[in-house]
Amino acid sequence: MIRRTCLAGLFALFAFALGSISHAQDAFPSKPIRVIIPYPPGGAADALPRLIGERLSAHLGQPVFFENRPGAGANLGAEAVFRAEPDGYTLLVAAPHVSTTNSIIYKLSFDPGTLAPVAIIAAYPNILLSNPKSPFVSLKEMIAYAKANPGKLNYASQGSSTSSHLTGEMLKIMAGINLVHVPYKGSGPALTDLVGGQVDLMFDNLFATMQYIKSGRLRILGVGSTRRLSALPDVPAIAEVIPGCISETWMGMAAPPKTPPAIIAKVSAAVGEAVRSPEVAKRLSDLNLEPVGNTPAQMAEIVRQDTERWVGVVRTAKVKAD
Repeated sequence: MIRRTCLAGLFALFAFALGSISHAQDAFPSKPIRVIIPYPPGGAADALPRLIGERLSAHLGQPVFFENRPGAGANLGAEAVFRAEPDGYTLLVAAPHVSTTNSIIYKLSFDPGTLAPVAIIAAYPNILLSNPKSPFVSLKEMIAYAKANPGKLNYASQGSSTSSHLTGEMLKIMAGINLVHVPYKGSGPALTDLVGGQVDLMFDNLFATMQYIKSGRLRILGVGSTRRLSALPDVPAIAEVIPGCISETWMGMAAPPKTPPAIIAKVSAAVGEAVRSPEVAKRLSDLNLEPVGNTPAQMAEIVRQDTERWVGVVRTAKVKAD
């Protein structure tokens, strides 16, 4: 009798625990949500998620606030989310390199590859930019100049292992040129030095740089998409000059490992609804960004494909943390 009573009590406790977890997930969110941006203010990685912040808050029914925590190739912010409670109230703004290559470039005490995919906000190609004072006006001329002056040209990036860095290394490999990498802590400071002439080249995106291009403060040499962009029909795709040299990237959201699938699904659906809302979709398109808002499974598959692509570049170029 005592044994049966104890077992009954354990089953009741187990059922209560399951019910409490289920209720917590059903009630999510019941308080403000913090989104960590692992980059400094001023760049595309900072501005893009903020574009959907208001709509995301409206769909979730709770305030969504953003916190910049830059450093170490986005690893500082990624680790903060990795170690956060897996309850959906701490999320990460994630670029491809966080989950694909950081774990093989840096010596880390955590595995960013285990961060849970939530949704991709938008996708866009990398573009190759130069300072207008550079002694070349086209991609072909830049390659010829680099071959004639090995190691003289440098290129800025948003930081080691970022998309801009790996794209620069891919260009070096495929074009057979020698460029010196100059890592920065984010797109903003790198662009400032590119405009100021402290560095020669940089891969970034139209979202962050169109104002500089239109004003003549930066020159665009090529786009990393498979074909020319409708917004810049006179600018060649890099693949026209270097076949197969394609670099397209994205910005999305991830959650701590072991976050319940039901919570991830709620946030993912809210991101999708925010991205597809007419005002946000138009804003993204006007900025030459492709609205995505996909599912966690679809984002996971894209991460897998990007891992295959960029790990090869990392190993060939022997990319290391700076």
